[in-house]
Amino acid sequence: MMIKLKYLCLALLFSAVTLAQTPGRESLLQQANRHFDTQAYAKAVALYQEILSQNLLPIPQRQQVLLNLASSYFNLGDHVKSEEFYKTILSEGSLSELPASHYLNFAKALANNGKMQESEKYYDLYQNRKLAETQRSQGAENYTKKRITYRLDYLSINTSNAEFSPMYYKDGLVFVSGKAAGAVSSESTEKGYLDLFFVNKESEIKSLTTLNADGTEVEIKDARQIPTPTQPRKLGSDSYTKSTSNDSRTLGSYSGYGLNDESTRGQKSTAKSGKAVPFSKELNTRFHEGPVTFSADGSQIIFTRNNFNEGQKGVSDDNSIKLKLYSAQWGNGDWTNVQELPFNSNDYSTAHPSLSKDGSLLYFVSDMPQGMGGKDIYVSRYNNGQWSTPINLGKELNTKQDEVFPFVDARGNLYFSTAGRKGGYGGLDLYYAILSKDGTKVIEVIHLDAPINSKADDFGLITDASRTTGYLSSNRREGDDDIYRFTRESSLYECRELLVRVFDNQTQQPLDSATITIKSKSESPEADKPLQTDANGWAHLCLASNNDFIFNISKNGYLDNTIGFSTRYLTDDKPTRLELGMEIFTASNIISSTTTETGPNKTPIGDDVSELKHSRVRGIVRTETDRQPIEGVLVKLRNECDKKIYESITGPDGRYDFEIAEGCDYTLIYSKDTYGTNTVKINRVPKKAEPKVLSKDIGLLKKGDIVKLDNIYYDQGKDGIRPDAARELEKVVATMKRYPSLQAEILSHTDSRGDANFNRVLSQKRAQAVVDYMVSKGISRNRLKPTGMGESTPVNGCVDGVICTEAEYQRNRRTEFKVLEIR
Repeated sequence: MMIKLKYLCLALLFSAVTLAQTPGRESLLQQANRHFDTQAYAKAVALYQEILSQNLLPIPQRQQVLLNLASSYFNLGDHVKSEEFYKTILSEGSLSELPASHYLNFAKALANNGKMQESEKYYDLYQNRKLAETQRSQGAENYTKKRITYRLDYLSINTSNAEFSPMYYKDGLVFVSGKAAGAVSSESTEKGYLDLFFVNKESEIKSLTTLNADGTEVEIKDARQIPTPTQPRKLGSDSYTKSTSNDSRTLGSYSGYGLNDESTRGQKSTAKSGKAVPFSKELNTRFHEGPVTFSADGSQIIFTRNNFNEGQKGVSDDNSIKLKLYSAQWGNGDWTNVQELPFNSNDYSTAHPSLSKDGSLLYFVSDMPQGMGGKDIYVSRYNNGQWSTPINLGKELNTKQDEVFPFVDARGNLYFSTAGRKGGYGGLDLYYAILSKDGTKVIEVIHLDAPINSKADDFGLITDASRTTGYLSSNRREGDDDIYRFTRESSLYECRELLVRVFDNQTQQPLDSATITIKSKSESPEADKPLQTDANGWAHLCLASNNDFIFNISKNGYLDNTIGFSTRYLTDDKPTRLELGMEIFTASNIISSTTTETGPNKTPIGDDVSELKHSRVRGIVRTETDRQPIEGVLVKLRNECDKKIYESITGPDGRYDFEIAEGCDYTLIYSKDTYGTNTVKINRVPKKAEPKVLSKDIGLLKKGDIVKLDNIYYDQGKDGIRPDAARELEKVVATMKRYPSLQAEILSHTDSRGDANFNRVLSQKRAQAVVDYMVSKGISRNRLKPTGMGESTPVNGCVDGVICTEAEYQRNRRTEFKVLEIR
């Protein structure tokens, strides 16, 4: 559950109150809620403010609007306004019945506004509330909790040397490398030196093997070995530094320092495809260099080096050489103007720099006096051309042991390594910290799961804002420091945060004590347990990723409602809400009906079940593609006992309703111009049975519809029909049989990997395989047209040059069918 805390808020429920609503037109509140749900927070704020100014809302709906406003301002970065509205809510009521995320939002807003004492109070309340929510949702716990999954690849740039602390630079990767000098024993302190190396295209770095969380390793068959990244040269052979006996180590736990033994003086250091070369003649000296960080435009570097500059070395009072931070500017084909940072000292080390996205904050490691113990992480702000006095990030992050290798991502999250926290796997473990808006206060520290962390030392992680992919250093493989690439293959949540709202369809009011039964398709029935909605109609749970669910909602006096929900291929890491409306057995309106025998008649609907004289069948007609109600559908009900036909026309809500007699079978026929005619059989209700209401919602197809076939996926590079796809195609076969006039085009898509022409041919074969399968099930080949789309129309951003998870690639290896003709 802890990974969920990284996000700023959970999406709130849709408020169904209507203000001055007319049929077919959105109310002002509906518009505001729609903007809020689609994260158009600025538009939502303007509409919510207008709604509040009218002063027409009941208290519960007013509190919902205030909450949405507080959350909107929080997401817009206006923490002053967010705090203001949260305090308004507190003054008018209480946050006690709301999700824990609101406590966290409020705590963060207060922290960003400099009110740390208040922030700690609401963060404690958040922790208590989160624990209570976890206990309430134990009914779903058997199948909801899953770990975040990553693929971890061992890279071709690794050698028997130490490679660690990668950093993004332009389109490539800069990292630190070195090995033991000569025949020095592992117990000796005489170590070689670390230099900076560069691969100019990150995408060309090959993966050799994949490491699983249990430590097993699988070879990647199509990977080829890339030569050693270090250009060999002999200690003392470079022309730009003098010999030194400096033997001080960089911070952290490494094995194998130093450089190779052969000289390459005079060789041109030009990085080729997937190969690494020395990064800079000016920066690489006879001393340790690295780790490094760069400004966003790549024009400035800040790097770690032993206490040495321009041929002079500095020594502390205890006669040891420390580490210092230096800056340099790019110019004249190399890095120039190497300068010490102002907070360096001969008496303590400063190392491991990381610049914030805007370059205003520098995070680094130091063992300067008055720290928390060992090496701590500090931050300095760049203002008016000067670096400020460093600030220790405090006991919330730093411990009595070492905190090292900080990296701040584009979102402002701070990654680091330490062995000083409980719950680690062993050695240095990787964590990330959620920081206040100004980047100087720690709100929360979160441990990263395996395979990011292992029993060995794990450190030097870099990644994007969503931790989709990145690199880390570890000595888990044979004890040497190596660089690994990781790719997230699941949601960033341990489970999918879901907030369910159950409400009355007619009054739009929340329903408390409604029972929600969740069935997981991948688990045994014994795992299914019911949940109860609270007084506000809410139920909170977390669903496992990569799974399918069926929700059944029941409440006395209401028709049961059933809806499907899937967490497969959801990698956007956004909390989800689900709204479930229920129909009560009371009259709502009258739909006119006609009969071929007796002429016009009125058919009452919505009678209380205890007052029904006969059973009823009712439902909603929707579009097959986006499930929107269809107005003007002719619905015919044929009594198979006496062959009488009753007719009804759906209104804007797509609803129809008929009374049926017990003891007879019926047939429902749905038709509308440009839509296909659909037919449903209704089995008889026994004559002596109590009257009941049968629910028959139906979907209609029309010409031009493109319907995605769920679970019609293919293995990479193959065109065979998988067993899971075959099961889904049986549903398509049934649809083709239900619509005898339907002619469809089968559209097959590939992912972006591989040659585009090959993918086009492959997709044509896949489309043909679908057609052949359907023909084998009795569908005429003349009704089907196979079309291969290749990689031309991805459903996400996984195009050439973009690294994606396997699940994201698989979403693009899909099949759709387009309705060419239907009657």
